Amino acid sequence: MEAVLAALRAAAESTRLRLLLLLSRGELTVGDLTQILGQSQPRVSRHLKLLCEAGLLDRFREGNRVFYRLADHGSGREVARRLVELVPGHDALVMLDAERFAALTAARAEAAHAYFRRNAAQWDRIRSLYVDDREVERALCDLLPPGPGPGAARDLLDIGTGTGRMLELFAPRVERAVGIDLSREMLAVARVNLERARLGNCSVRQGDMYQLPLPGGSFDAVLLHQVLHYAERPAAVLAEAARVLRPGGRLIVIDFAPHEMEELRAEHEHRRLGFADGEIAGWLRVAGLEAGEVRHLPGSPLTVSIWPAYRPPADAEPFHTEMNAAGGIGTAAAAATAAVSASAIPPGL
Repeated sequence: MEAVLAALRAAAESTRLRLLLLLSRGELTVGDLTQILGQSQPRVSRHLKLLCEAGLLDRFREGNRVFYRLADHGSGREVARRLVELVPGHDALVMLDAERFAALTAARAEAAHAYFRRNAAQWDRIRSLYVDDREVERALCDLLPPGPGPGAARDLLDIGTGTGRMLELFAPRVERAVGIDLSREMLAVARVNLERARLGNCSVRQGDMYQLPLPGGSFDAVLLHQVLHYAERPAAVLAEAARVLRPGGRLIVIDFAPHEMEELRAEHEHRRLGFADGEIAGWLRVAGLEAGEVRHLPGSPLTVSIWPAYRPPADAEPFHTEMNAAGGIGTAAAAATAAVSASAIPPGL
C-alpha cells in the first residue's frame, strides 16, 4: 500500500502529471520535455527524479542521452497508466503539450526517414537476394503463436532490432516487447515506427549483443533476425541470448544458409557468409539449449534458415548464477565461445 501512496503523492502536481501523460506517448529525453513544457531543465529534471523514485517512470541511458518512459513493471506501472487515463484530453495545457509533442516527433521522424533513405538502396539490394520477408514472417508467427496458450510468449526480446519490424509484428501477441540495437540511428528509426503504430507495450534500448543490459531469465522468447552474420563471435551471441531466456523459453535464429556471396562481406560488413545447420546446433547445445526443427526458405541466390531452440524447463540456474553484476556475458558465454570457436569457425572467418 505504501508504494501506491508514494506514487500517488509523486504524481499529485500539475507538471508531473503532464510528464506522465507525455511519456505515455513515447520515450523522451530531458531536452525533449524541456522543449515541450517550456520549463527549465533543472526543474524538469527534478520532477523526473521524483517520478522515477516513486516507480512511475523508467530511466535509461543511450550514449550521452538519457531517455524516460512510463514504468513497465512494479506497482508504479499500473498507477501511472490509470492516472494517464484519468487526465481529460480537452484540458488546454494537455492539448498544447500534445501539439508540441506532435511537432517534436514529426521532426524526429523526418531525421529518421532521411537516414533510412540514405541507406534504403543497399537494404533493398540485399532483400532482393532472398525470399520475400512476408514468407519469413509467416514462418515466425507459426513458431510464436498468440497467447494465452501453448507456445505463447509473455515477454519478447529482439536482439539487433534495426527498424523495429519484429517488435511491430509480435506486439499484438505479447505483453511486452523489447528491442536492443547498438546503432543509435537505427534506434531512432525504430522509435518512430513504434510511435506511429502506437505500440505502447514496445520499447527499444541501446545495447551490445555480447553484453545485453538485461537480467538473466527475463524473457520467454528471444529473436536474432538477420543479425548473427555480423558477429565476430556468434557462439558468444547465442550464449548471451540463452542467458536471458526463462526456463521453457525459446530462441529463434533467422539468418542465411552457407553461401559464396563475397560482396556481402566486402560491401556490407557481413562477418560470416551464412551458417550450416550443424554449426548452429553445436553452439546452441553448448549454450544449454535444445535445437528444434530447422526450416529452410530457398531464395535466389540466398536461402533463409530458421533455427528454433528451447531452454529445458529445469535448466536455468547455470546462466543465472554465472553472470557478472552488470548483467553482461559471463562464464557460460565464455565457455561456449571457447568450446566451439576453434573447431566450428572455418579458417579466415
